[in-house]
Amino acid sequence: MSDVIRTHDKGHVRTIVLNRPEKKNALSHALAWGVVTAVQQAAHDDDVWVIALTGSGDSFCSGLDLGGPGEDVSPLPAQERAMDDISWVGRFLLVLRHECDKPVVAGLNGVAAGAGLSLAMAADMRLMARRARLIAGYPRIGGSPDGGLSWTLPQAIGYEQAMRFLLENRTVGADEALKLGMVGEVVDDEAFEGRLAEYCALLAERSPIASRLTKRVVAHGSTAIDLESHLRYELATIRRAFGTEDSKEARQAFLEKRTPLFRGR
Repeated sequence: MSDVIRTHDKGHVRTIVLNRPEKKNALSHALAWGVVTAVQQAAHDDDVWVIALTGSGDSFCSGLDLGGPGEDVSPLPAQERAMDDISWVGRFLLVLRHECDKPVVAGLNGVAAGAGLSLAMAADMRLMARRARLIAGYPRIGGSPDGGLSWTLPQAIGYEQAMRFLLENRTVGADEALKLGMVGEVVDDEAFEGRLAEYCALLAERSPIASRLTKRVVAHGSTAIDLESHLRYELATIRRAFGTEDSKEARQAFLEKRTPLFRGR
């Protein structure tokens, strides 16, 4: 996993970098589990008070690697793997919001699409470079949301705007993302890396215990559902969507760069 994830520390801030620039940081098994593992490690390191998550190259994360996720490198023991019924993408939300009680800031240096957007929305706060774009992506491949996006997106922007964004397969630029509430700050491209570091350093000036307790109580107050049950339902839904003929047609049309022909089955 070390090849597809880079980390570096400055003061009490740990920056986790998705490192598949040649694939626009598309999610393989190795990259997804690398993110999960890196956040878990940071969560249990007392010297880390704030976590930054960003991408290498010109992308944050372009979603699932449609060329194939590669070898399953799950770090779970065999028995846990056999019992596991939450997808590796679904773990983003559980780990970033539930297991990790430290502030996680997503630095959207470029495109965040599909499961990559799910990862971004699972963070506590988001800074977005002006060149970046947020893309639903799921309708184009005949799928429904995963990675907790069905919970985080309406929580951030409201039910109707979430439905419009997802079903219209919208591409949202930085200014619109800020207006909708998908991100909290937009930064000019040339200043983005410095501003991300500056903002995380500001958060690291706070008492780490107070910050963790603040995240715990805010997360608890905004989670009125059984999150694990919802993630299982979300996964069952996308599996059903991907099992349809329409979904197979959507993916084939995507690869062939043509308009799909849907038949409702």
